[in-house]
Amino acid sequence: MTKSGGSEKTLIVKQRHTAAWYKKKSTPYFFIFPTVILMAILLVIPVAMVIRYSFFDNVIINKHPVFVGFDNFVNVLTDKTFKQAIGNTLFFVIFSIIWHIVVGMTFALLLNTRYLNRTTKSIFRVLYSLPWMFTASVIAITWRMMFNPNGIINYFLQNFGWISKNVEWLGDRGTALAAVTFINCWSGYPFYMISILAGLQGISTELYEAAALDGAGTVQTFFHITIPQLKPILLSLIMLDFVWTLQQFALIWMTTGGGPVGASETIATYIYKQGFTKFQYSTASAAAVLLLLVCTVIAVFYVRQQKSEA
Repeated sequence: MTKSGGSEKTLIVKQRHTAAWYKKKSTPYFFIFPTVILMAILLVIPVAMVIRYSFFDNVIINKHPVFVGFDNFVNVLTDKTFKQAIGNTLFFVIFSIIWHIVVGMTFALLLNTRYLNRTTKSIFRVLYSLPWMFTASVIAITWRMMFNPNGIINYFLQNFGWISKNVEWLGDRGTALAAVTFINCWSGYPFYMISILAGLQGISTELYEAAALDGAGTVQTFFHITIPQLKPILLSLIMLDFVWTLQQFALIWMTTGGGPVGASETIATYIYKQGFTKFQYSTASAAAVLLLLVCTVIAVFYVRQQKSEA
């Protein structure tokens, strides 16, 4: 009887320990469960629906869409407008990234210099970060006014003698893409600046002191100490910026709308027009899936790069 009672007590204790262990392990999942549900509703399910739509014709409008396989992808890839959008997107993305790196690095080095006092640095940090604080609508409206034929840009350029007449920067096929790219460059560099500045402040001063003792100049120090130390940050910034800029829509739509005559058409505006202007949801879904694939590849490289650093 005693032995049986002891076995029952031992069994009860084990069960309690097991229940406590499961409770401890499952508690974190209860906290993230609402987020998982929201992500499934707002992200996973819509993405799955778009992927499904890309293989059918007359989706949404027709209750019984027809399965067409990869025909939508073939139509998109052979569309002249889509090819033009790819070229415009590459121009938009590449020049934006280059500008962001150059300007962000320049301002970060300026703010990290020892020749400026703390107050001056704080003032410049606020001023240089302002473009990142504005919304896309504010940026678009401001620059549309400045790029207006009677705006301040033409006024200054004419006063300096660089142009002889007013230019419709956002309405001319020859300048629309360059103008909207410049706007994106201006609005995006603060993210690089802040990130690079944080990286510069994390570099040990002993490296620079050792380089100075060895007789290294400013240029040698920059390319052999600063850049290698910032390499992980720069790679992360470039990959993130590539994905963000590739999907940029609001700024382009509110400045040029992809025009004139497709001069500033990008993949994002092409997808929007196909879906919500021409109501070709199948074509829009196929183009969106292609964009998703590119972004996924970049995301995989980004995750691998982050793991290699860890």
